[in-house]
Amino acid sequence: MTSTSTPPGLARFNTLEEHAAFTALHEACASTAWAKRLLAARPYATPEDLYAASDAAMAELTVTDLEEAMAGHPPIGRPKTGDPTSAREQRGMSGASDELKAEMLELNLAYQERFGHVFLICATGRTGEQMRDAVRERIGNPPEREREIVRTELGKINRIRLARLVEED
Repeated sequence: MTSTSTPPGLARFNTLEEHAAFTALHEACASTAWAKRLLAARPYATPEDLYAASDAAMAELTVTDLEEAMAGHPPIGRPKTGDPTSAREQRGMSGASDELKAEMLELNLAYQERFGHVFLICATGRTGEQMRDAVRERIGNPPEREREIVRTELGKINRIRLARLVEED
């Protein structure tokens, strides 16, 4: 049986003052265009409606919007100091060997040199080895293909972050 009432965290998000709601969304994704689209569609009846709006907004981001969104993500293996979100998401690298960390640093630099932005992957639940293997595999992609993979990975990250936002009381 599903409840027809809006979950408390989502109800709170729906009623946040616009600037506060924008700030919360911008913390989830650094794309201003994405955050504005989600703001404009409030209120959301269910978390699934919010996730669907996020997916739709992600699909319409321009290359510039994607670059803005990616700029909000630190390199894998180097979460932002004092940022519990990036530390939690990159937990798979925390126990990695020094060799793996050094290899990820080299791969991150090579990837950034090739594509002009950080290697982006939904790191939640992935091991350091899985992330290393993914960057190794993706570094050979054509830029257009890689951009679409990044768009998909950002969408996954945004859904996880939005879930945390609307599940909080």
